[in-house]
Amino acid sequence: MKSIALPTLLLALATPAAAQPARAGGPAAPVVVSPEVSGDHRITVRLYAPKAEAVRLDASDVPGVPLGAGAPMTKAENGVWQVTLGPVPAGAYRYAFVVDGVPTLDPRNPATSEANTNAWSLVYVPGSDLFDTRPVPRGAVAEVTYYSDSLGMFRRMHVYTPPGYDAKSDKYPVLYLLHGAGDDDSAWSTIGRAGFILDNLIAAKKAKPMIVVMPSGNLPFPGMGKVDPLLDRFTNDLLKDVVPHVEKQFRVKTGAKNRALAGVSMGGAQTMHVLATYPERFGYVALWSASMFGGDRNPAAFEQQYEAFLKNAEAVNKSVKLLEITVGEEDRILNASKAMSGVFKKHGVKHQLKVTGGSHTWINWHRYLNELAPKLFQ
Repeated sequence: MKSIALPTLLLALATPAAAQPARAGGPAAPVVVSPEVSGDHRITVRLYAPKAEAVRLDASDVPGVPLGAGAPMTKAENGVWQVTLGPVPAGAYRYAFVVDGVPTLDPRNPATSEANTNAWSLVYVPGSDLFDTRPVPRGAVAEVTYYSDSLGMFRRMHVYTPPGYDAKSDKYPVLYLLHGAGDDDSAWSTIGRAGFILDNLIAAKKAKPMIVVMPSGNLPFPGMGKVDPLLDRFTNDLLKDVVPHVEKQFRVKTGAKNRALAGVSMGGAQTMHVLATYPERFGYVALWSASMFGGDRNPAAFEQQYEAFLKNAEAVNKSVKLLEITVGEEDRILNASKAMSGVFKKHGVKHQLKVTGGSHTWINWHRYLNELAPKLFQ
C-alpha cells in the first residue's frame, strides 16, 4: 500500500454571505455555511466571530494540518473567518476552532465525535469504496450501559449488530474492537466508520455477518475501582464484565473460534495484554499501531513481562488461528511493532507482520479493519 502524498493546505478569503435579518439593536449577521465539502475533496470551514483577534483550525488526521499547531484562518470584512483544506482523501475528519486561545466546536455543524476528555466537530468527505454510505442493507449501532463488577461502576460500550439482526434468530460471532488513547467507545462508530465498513463488506459477501463490540478502554483513576495495573484492570473489565454481558444480552456464538480481538494504539497494547493473559479466549487477534514500548519499556522488558506467554508458544499457536501485527511505514510505532514481531519470531509465536503506507491515523485504521474483517470466522 503506497503512502498518500500530503496535500497542500490552501487558505481562502471568506466569500460574501447572504445576510440574516438584522437583530434588534445590532447589524445583520451573515449566513455561515460550515463545513462545506467540494467535489474535488476540499473542506472549507467558517466561523462568524467578528470580535475575535485570532482564530485557527485544529484538525485530527487531516493531511497538512499539524495537530496542535493547526491552520490559521483568515478574517473577512463581514467578520467570518475561513480556511480551505485539501484536497484530502475520502474519510471522516475531526476538527475544532481555537478562538483567541479557546477551543470551540463549529456552531454551524451538528455532527460531532466524542473523545475521552473533549468533543470534536466531524466532517465526512465521500468517495471511498470502504465506508461510504451505500444502498445496501444497514446494520445498527447501539449505546449499551452495563455494570462493571471489576471496576465497581457503570460503563458504556457501543455495539454494532449486522443487517437483519432484529428480524432473525441467528447467532453471530463477535469482534471486540478497541480504540486508542484519547478516544472513547464511540470512536469506532463515528470517525472510525466501523458500521459502514461492515455493512459494505457483508453486502458484498466479503465478510461474514458479525457483531462488533466497541468497549471503553479508558479506566477510572486508582481509588475509583480496584487498584491493579491498568492493563490488568482493562483485561478484567473486558473478560469478566463486557464479554459476559454481551453473551447474555445478544445472540452470539461462544468459544474462541467465534471471538476476535483487535485494537489500535493503546487498544493494541490492551489487545496484546489480553492475548498474553488469556490466549485461549480469542481465535483471531490483530495489533494495529500497537503502543507496546514507551518510557522505560523496551523489547527486553516486553519479553520479561510476557515470559509465560512466550514460553507457551506451541499452545498459543494451536488456540490462535490468526495473529497479525500491522503498522504504517511512517507510524511512530513502526520500530516497536517490528521489535514485537522479532520477539514473537524468536519464541516461535506464529504471526504476520504487515507494514503499510501511512502513519498513526484513522486513514490507516479504516483500511486495517476493512482488510481484517474478511479473514474472520472462516
